[in-house]
Amino acid sequence: MIISASRRTDIPAFFSAWFLDKIRLSYCTVTNPFNPRQVKRVSLKREDVDLFVFWTKNPGPFIKNLVELDERGYSCYFLFTLTPYSEKIEPGLDQVKKRLEVFRELSKTIGGERVIWRYDPLIISEEMDFSYHLEKFRWLAGALKGATSRAIISLYSPYRSADKRLKKAGIIPVDLGKVMDERRAFLKEVSKVGVNNGMDVTGCAQENLQGTGVSPGKCIDDRYIENTFGLKFTEKKDTGQRPGCGCIPSQDIGFYDTCLHGCLYCYAWRTRNRVEGNFPKHRTDSPSLLG
Repeated sequence: MIISASRRTDIPAFFSAWFLDKIRLSYCTVTNPFNPRQVKRVSLKREDVDLFVFWTKNPGPFIKNLVELDERGYSCYFLFTLTPYSEKIEPGLDQVKKRLEVFRELSKTIGGERVIWRYDPLIISEEMDFSYHLEKFRWLAGALKGATSRAIISLYSPYRSADKRLKKAGIIPVDLGKVMDERRAFLKEVSKVGVNNGMDVTGCAQENLQGTGVSPGKCIDDRYIENTFGLKFTEKKDTGQRPGCGCIPSQDIGFYDTCLHGCLYCYAWRTRNRVEGNFPKHRTDSPSLLG
């Protein structure tokens, strides 16, 4: 079983102590986000967990836990989202230079092959056009050279709550269907930047990648997992994800509306009030992330 920790919140950033407590307890419980009465017990015993996949924008508080995870025989890799947006768009994050330091620290701790850079989402607007993103991608890729061998990019997908927040902040994503030529030219340049910095660039849930040098990719990727960890999984798609997602099945142990980063583009929270109301309910000793 693959444990996803988590698409729904940033466990390494905010719930590091809870996660380690659940490892020692050997299980956690997960509430169905669409049916609160449905609670599932998830085994975290070593013999039941093949791999942990950590999704994060700040693994700093979690790095100290990696020693115990390794001693207990668990395998893991990190999907580290690192984007160049301003505080207006990513209000709860440290400055980019600080996050670059954390990325490099994590890479030194567990190896660059186990830290994947996600430049996601890639918001194209009047102020942040393809030239803007190419410049930022080139800068970040250069800063991460040697710290990772894989980058995943994904163009922004509309979500109702995220669209409203972006619009309120004066950011209107462009209709990507109207800029296909510019998009292809951008992807070709991004691929070249990746090659120059020792990175394979793949696209998450992206169409029409042929001839760009960017290959179709998955965040929870059976081929990457087999090559890196020697674990074999079927190539079937996780039916719980959006249509364009190619990730293989995993069990998520997170809880929506609990992340304090407050990124405007994020689908995992609806309103600030919900997050601020939920977060204090968290208890380290609770089987569920939101006790």
